[in-house]
Amino acid sequence: MKTLSGKKVAILVANGFEQVELVDPRKALDKAGADTFIVSPESGEVRAWKETKWGKSFVVDIPIAEAQPEEFDALLLPGGVMNPDHLRLSQESIQFIKRFADAGKPIAAICHGPWTLIDAGVAAGRRMTSYPSIRKDLENAGAHWVDEEVVVDNGLVTSRKPADIPAFNQKMIEEFGEGIHRPEPVAPSREPELVGATTARES
Repeated sequence: MKTLSGKKVAILVANGFEQVELVDPRKALDKAGADTFIVSPESGEVRAWKETKWGKSFVVDIPIAEAQPEEFDALLLPGGVMNPDHLRLSQESIQFIKRFADAGKPIAAICHGPWTLIDAGVAAGRRMTSYPSIRKDLENAGAHWVDEEVVVDNGLVTSRKPADIPAFNQKMIEEFGEGIHRPEPVAPSREPELVGATTARES
């Protein structure tokens, strides 16, 4: 069943993303019927990292300067050590992520991918996971970090490493299929009761 038919998904990467963290989730999205597009601050092609060496190059479908979040339904952020480090230096990329979050659109980030969520102001108050080496960065940004293969928090899907990809893909497709996730309402604070107070009618 094509659960994501008609959905457009942006995959934001720079050079040095972990190859399997783009390829496998993209295959799952394509199989579910989504249209996927690689968005990047790089021009022409963007190159993957495959475990311990450079991997394949992938065509950039839309340069970040031309990408409009309003044209997409969801965002995928693969990991890799170099990739988010480059993205964090691209203000266009950070603003791209922030606009997805501000609109309540679902975001899926794996491994080192959640690093960029800090700069986009998305991490604070969210229950998340990631590659363990960036745990402290996320916690310092106000996230509640947990060691689980996949974590879902109101449209935000995060996982720790390539071994988590099957669980990551399943939850990603579920959340992308649900669409917009509005911010959870904050419970209104109660006015303090005035002990011994009486109304005009009672007096």
